[in-house]
Amino acid sequence: MASRNDKVTLITGASRGIGRATACLLAADGGRLALGGRNMDSLAETARRVQEAGGEPLVLALDVTSDESVAAAVAAVMEKWGRIDHLVNNAGITRDSLLMRTRSEDFAAVMDTNLGGVYRVSKAVVPRMLKARTGRMVNLSSVIGETGNPGQTTYAASKAAIIGFTRSLAREIASRGITVNCVAPGLIETEMTTAMPVAARDDLLSRIPLGRPGSPDDVAGAIRFLLSEQAGYITGSVIRVNGGLYM
Repeated sequence: MASRNDKVTLITGASRGIGRATACLLAADGGRLALGGRNMDSLAETARRVQEAGGEPLVLALDVTSDESVAAAVAAVMEKWGRIDHLVNNAGITRDSLLMRTRSEDFAAVMDTNLGGVYRVSKAVVPRMLKARTGRMVNLSSVIGETGNPGQTTYAASKAAIIGFTRSLAREIASRGITVNCVAPGLIETEMTTAMPVAARDDLLSRIPLGRPGSPDDVAGAIRFLLSEQAGYITGSVIRVNGGLYM
């Protein structure tokens, strides 16, 4: 699994956290990394780290809520490398609040980014994989999508929907040699989880059997495995990286 390769991987939300960690881990294998996101300064830092690790980066201004932006990003990857072997749908946001305080515009923004982004980017990439009759896709869900959590109805709904999307798409395109899987992280040390209310974060941490939060590298390792040849007979699955928080 550590052998060098020239696989082309498109990663959304690559400017920080799990997306950046995944890019750097794949770069160590010599991969070609298309790095999508909206913060160009942060993407440039990810690209620098990818180069240092031995990979070849391509920085993409990518807004997953825009059909036009997604189409342009995919076209740029195809123009540079001629194919997309792997897709990691990682882009996501939170707008947490109790249901009675949730604004319609916040609900719409979370669903459009978290679920709509997976839909748009997958729809743009799948035809390329179908033509090649091979491909690997990994979508990022969350432990909250499986368990629910007070104050996170919108986020939980978006992440639960990603699991259903993953399983349905896996059935649609398996005959073409394409696998589609989910990784569902638990409490991971990222900017997103740092922004959680302290009480909610402490409650989650107290329920983790391993007794600690995870790191972006913990999640990146699972993603790397699902993209590898060793995972060729795994599709429609949810890999939980949560320290035992949900089994």
